[in-house]
Amino acid sequence: MTLNIKLAAPLLSNPDGISSNGDYAIEARQLHVYYGDFLAVKDVELDIEIRKITALIGPSGCGKSTVLRAFNRMNDLIPIARTEGEVLFHGQNIYTPGIDPVEVRKHIGMVFQKPNPFPKSIYENIAWGARINGFKGRKSDMDNLVESALRGAALWDEVKDKLQQSGLSLSGGQQQRLCIARAIAVKPDIILMDEPASSLDPISTLKIEELMRDLKSEYTIIIVTHNMQQAARVSDFTAFFTLNEQRAGFLMEYGPTNELFLNPKEKITEDYITGRFG
Repeated sequence: MTLNIKLAAPLLSNPDGISSNGDYAIEARQLHVYYGDFLAVKDVELDIEIRKITALIGPSGCGKSTVLRAFNRMNDLIPIARTEGEVLFHGQNIYTPGIDPVEVRKHIGMVFQKPNPFPKSIYENIAWGARINGFKGRKSDMDNLVESALRGAALWDEVKDKLQQSGLSLSGGQQQRLCIARAIAVKPDIILMDEPASSLDPISTLKIEELMRDLKSEYTIIIVTHNMQQAARVSDFTAFFTLNEQRAGFLMEYGPTNELFLNPKEKITEDYITGRFG
């Protein structure tokens, strides 16, 4: 895959011997994330499979969302955050000096815990999001893109007759699907989802889960969830994070979801999955 990530400098070679075969959507190598002096995430090594759903699970405060945000440099927006190690996106380290994080986020989109549609029309939520990410084309091209994105998010049939109404007029579940449509309108490779259904009712939650399963034929999806049933239902792979004695988050176990849930290698993983702690 040839990536259009703009560089002010060539990619660094791997001076510390950190390797990549480029066959994964994302590879975390010796990933540490600090908030000021506090080490929030320690030494994460993780390979994310292409066009699969990977769930990040673990107790509150173990760094799941921090790791997720490290995958598209959203932690850069936190003044006291600092990232060490490498995050390789199809073999390229996104933390190489000179890489524009805005360009990274065009390839690696994000859907947040609470729906956050723009205070604009349903149409403009998609169109404006596409424009600020470089869309150039005729009105008919934009119309097609808006329809395609809304269809991709399983929302078109519900909103096609009210595209000029505010996105804020939609239900919570519809708003979240609108945000997913906005994310896929810029044709990312990866969609990050930080507890995307935690504020939704059960019916809306199931729609989001069905949508994730549909989207993985075109996108790599990484989801943070506290819902063990959800992780078991939707994900192909699961990464279990927990805390060490210093309260730093680390990756305890990672593998195919069925194996991790039915035959975990670590007792602490089994205890968390079965509700004995967490």
